[in-house]
Amino acid sequence: MLSKAVSKYINSLQIKKYRNLHQTFVVEGAKSVRELLASDLEIEKLFITEDFLQKHTNLFRKSLEYELVTENQLVQAGTYESNNAGLAIARMKTLPKLAVKPTELVIALDDIRDPGNLGTIIRIADWYGIKKIICSETCADFYNPKVIASTMGSFTRVAAYYVNLPEFLSSFSGEFKIYGAAMEGENIHKLNLKPEGVLVMGNEANGLRPETRKFLTSLIKIPAFGNAESLNVATATAILTDNFFRQVS
Repeated sequence: MLSKAVSKYINSLQIKKYRNLHQTFVVEGAKSVRELLASDLEIEKLFITEDFLQKHTNLFRKSLEYELVTENQLVQAGTYESNNAGLAIARMKTLPKLAVKPTELVIALDDIRDPGNLGTIIRIADWYGIKKIICSETCADFYNPKVIASTMGSFTRVAAYYVNLPEFLSSFSGEFKIYGAAMEGENIHKLNLKPEGVLVMGNEANGLRPETRKFLTSLIKIPAFGNAESLNVATATAILTDNFFRQVS
């Protein structure tokens, strides 16, 4: 049974200040908990239903401790309206020093505020084998429960680095191609791209900041064939990223 103290602890981790204080975050739901169990992330506490245990016994390490709880207890403790699987408290991973190779493509996010968008972009990066994304300091928090849920487990394979984005881009000026998504950019369908360099996506409402734009080597866009005013930033990220990989067999 989940004690009041543990429930209070789980609830506190909805807030960034307490996540940073404890260096822990919450993972909920069958898919995300399965991915967590299969990863190298350290699990501090694990609460699961009997049904989840029976279905996924093979994922449980011998030394891993867990507590059996009911679906109702999971729902009361977490943020999901229904959860018949599990809830975990995991420890944040210490990331290696940020390094970008000239032969890799990384996604950089300039002030992406919506947790759902960030989580979806992390999932997109995982689909294309992109292991790291670069976030401006004003982006949504990687460990926000809504971000973790939206990644559908990809949070275990993709790292997010929070940096002063203009400074980060300036360090690669002249060395890497830095692409920025903008309505006035060049039609991406007419470009012969390789999955190399930095793809920068701007804020949901305002696009790329002026201080970020000055370090871009190219502006690119997705051509419109209908009358929609714009695309969701996560959708645009998926389309643009796919074009970088079109020539890869």
